[in-house]
Amino acid sequence: MRRSKAHEPWLPAEYSDRDVYAIQSLARGDADASLQVHALKFIVETLSGCYDVSFCPDSERASSFAEGKRHVGLQIVKMTKLNLSALRKTDD
Repeated sequence: MRRSKAHEPWLPAEYSDRDVYAIQSLARGDADASLQVHALKFIVETLSGCYDVSFCPDSERASSFAEGKRHVGLQIVKMTKLNLSALRKTDD
């Protein structure tokens, strides 16, 4: 039986040259709009495993590790969806 990477969340993510280029461009601050979208999507979907199941039936520690990664992705997604105007009104 082939194990899913979700069950080995500590392993480095697979990535392409485009993924690396997008992340590096984002870090330098010179990524165009399509590279910004690509980098954020790669971070949320691949690096954090945001939409993956974090439960690893063979290991509570692996489940906890995967959930920690996933939590980062969920926080990023949350911030992309927050209504900033409404948030500012509650800060007054």
